[in-house]
Amino acid sequence: MLFKKLENELQYIFNKKPKIILGLSGGPDSVFLFYFLNKLHKENKIELIAVNLDHEWRKESALDTEFCKNLCEQNNIKFIGKKASELQLNLKFNGSMEDIGRKLRQHLFKQVLVEENAHYVALAHHMQDQQETFFWRIIRGTTLNGLTCMKYDEPPFIRPLLNIEKKDILDYLNSNNIKYLIDQSNNSDKYLRNRIRKYVIPQLELVDPRFTQKFASTLKHLQDEEDFLNKLTQKTFDFIFKYSEVHKKFVGNLKEFIELDLVLQKRVLIYLFNKEKVKFNPSDSLLNEILRFLKNKNGGKHKINENFCIFKKQNLFGTINS
Repeated sequence: MLFKKLENELQYIFNKKPKIILGLSGGPDSVFLFYFLNKLHKENKIELIAVNLDHEWRKESALDTEFCKNLCEQNNIKFIGKKASELQLNLKFNGSMEDIGRKLRQHLFKQVLVEENAHYVALAHHMQDQQETFFWRIIRGTTLNGLTCMKYDEPPFIRPLLNIEKKDILDYLNSNNIKYLIDQSNNSDKYLRNRIRKYVIPQLELVDPRFTQKFASTLKHLQDEEDFLNKLTQKTFDFIFKYSEVHKKFVGNLKEFIELDLVLQKRVLIYLFNKEKVKFNPSDSLLNEILRFLKNKNGGKHKINENFCIFKKQNLFGTINS
């Protein structure tokens, strides 16, 4: 019944028999997703490849990779295992090992995606992961877009389990005597996400048993409103900006831009920078700094990063190379 529900939600990808890369850690969530995708693989609806990253943070991590490899061999699924030290990826530590781990995994998954000429990367995030992400981002500070959490389909990533509860995953595995690994670090209070899982969410469920149902409903409202604002932002951008064949850049009407609501101004700036592939940290302080520059009567340039500036001249503005 659970597999049928998941299969119905994935119907839209079956028309081209996609090749799917699965992020396989050996934990219950990714093992459950492995069994579901392996079923589709056997039915010739998809082609499945499993990928495991050994972060090398725990002494027993090599055993986790071996578990995943054996699982794939038993089911005739291609397996790719890598160590973090083999990726040759230099990441700056920002205080969060979770963030470093996520970036390492995504780098590997995208690399394999290209090498294998695959279509999707399947990740095993479920409903409780959404809840943890929501409160994690509130505590760390976020925007409306941040509160919409993870998306079911966010190319090249797909998350088939986002509408599935953890207890249903465990019930399936345990009732079918399927082995999986338990990462003891998931119980450590060292990590904020773990503390949210252990202390915050259980209390909310205790306050109201309908918490999971109502959370899903609220999240859907937030996602719908964010989708609307994204469409409005694109429409506004197309009204204000024209592509300059001379400069090979988008150039905007400053007067029309200044008349926008502050929220829309910031969204249009972020849209512009993404459109021009400008690497930046979309912090409020940076956006406010740029807006002060644009609203100032004087023309000139303002640096965004070491490679890009934003310029304004008369009633025009846009990005240029530094």
